[in-house]
Amino acid sequence: MGAMSRRQFLGRGAAAALGVGMAGGITRNVFGANEKVVVAMMGCGGRGSFLAQEFAKRDDVDIAYLADPDSRRLAGLAKKIEEVKGKAPAVTQDFREALDDPSVDAVVSATPDHWHALGTVWSCQAGKDVYVEKPTSHSIWESQKMVEAARKHQRVVQVGAQNRSAEYCYQAFEYVHSADFGDIHFVRVLNSKQRSSIGHKPDGPVPEGVDYDMWLGAAPLRPFNENHFHYAWHWFWAYSGGDIINDGIHQIDIARWMIDRDYPNSVVSSGGINFFDDDQETPDTHTVNWQYDGLTMVFEQTLWTPYMKKTPFTMRDTDNLPNWPFSGTRIEIYGAHQMMFLSRHGGGWEAFDGDGNSVKVQPGRFSPSNTGHIGNFIDCIRSRELPNGDIEKLHRSTLLSHYGNIAYRTGRRLVIDPNTEGFVECPEANALVKRTYREPWVVPVEV
Repeated sequence: MGAMSRRQFLGRGAAAALGVGMAGGITRNVFGANEKVVVAMMGCGGRGSFLAQEFAKRDDVDIAYLADPDSRRLAGLAKKIEEVKGKAPAVTQDFREALDDPSVDAVVSATPDHWHALGTVWSCQAGKDVYVEKPTSHSIWESQKMVEAARKHQRVVQVGAQNRSAEYCYQAFEYVHSADFGDIHFVRVLNSKQRSSIGHKPDGPVPEGVDYDMWLGAAPLRPFNENHFHYAWHWFWAYSGGDIINDGIHQIDIARWMIDRDYPNSVVSSGGINFFDDDQETPDTHTVNWQYDGLTMVFEQTLWTPYMKKTPFTMRDTDNLPNWPFSGTRIEIYGAHQMMFLSRHGGGWEAFDGDGNSVKVQPGRFSPSNTGHIGNFIDCIRSRELPNGDIEKLHRSTLLSHYGNIAYRTGRRLVIDPNTEGFVECPEANALVKRTYREPWVVPVEV
């Protein structure tokens, strides 16, 4: 699967079309020039609230439903949408109400990771297109099922990897594949910043207005605990995989895009909880090494380093470059003749020659890629083309995060089987390819 060039990005054609007509018994939606796309929001926390308001800004979108198991999140957001659109969306704790509504064209999913796959598969089966936040899934198998569902039901499934709609990243791809840069043999991916401790919290009663069984979904049934709930869920294996898959996936996706490779040959990982004394299970210090033919890619993460920073929002839409040594979310690409520092979410990139001289500076912009990624999704709903952040592309990138976590959890060097996307002769690692599900929240085998 070759990467898209900047020219292809700026002039997408019908070659990437999903197809129209009938598939799986579902009629394709055909939009008139002035017809609005009707959207249902699944998950209305911080990210979901932001996305709902971004979609609501568009004149060609209507927000029909807000769905969240925590009903406390719904009324305030509904009022904000009403102020923009002139009417309030329906609110519900059960997003399946939106799936049953034939007027809904698309679902925007900003749930915890362990709900991404089931929400996407059920939406595809119901004939809805999907914008699902990164990472694609909680497990390798789930991600595979998401791709399968999207293709079987001919659905547009855009993953919230906004860098895929950033022109400066396409320019970076062209540059690192030029003769001046030389063949790429080494890539370093950083995901370092300072996060707060989640502390130690006791179990307690379920808050009023929360459907906790639905929130848990496929995860094991357990007593309510604030550290297993809003946002802190990122640091527990039952719901996610820590910051390599929460935040690092952005840089990992860019890096995999830049090297234009599908699967590594092997993976090894180390690290631990070296700094925090709290309830979290996932590592606060984490390294991963993915080995390809003739190329090594490494991931480095520290979540306790105050001197490592994300690119400030005040810089993301300017011509200023990050302070590269202290840019905690950068990608370093080493070619035979030159090397590049590349920033995510704006910040641009800079290339250096063999003497360490800066030879090319390209500023980047975050805002156009953020709004453009949503716009690309809406455009593809109408055109039936594959979106910039298509589920299959981000499945391949999310695999790298899953590989890193599974290597960390098993403590083994794992050889990748590209035919299954699992592991060669390692039952312990293959046991982590798919989770055990809790009825009725089961990702189906037949999607």
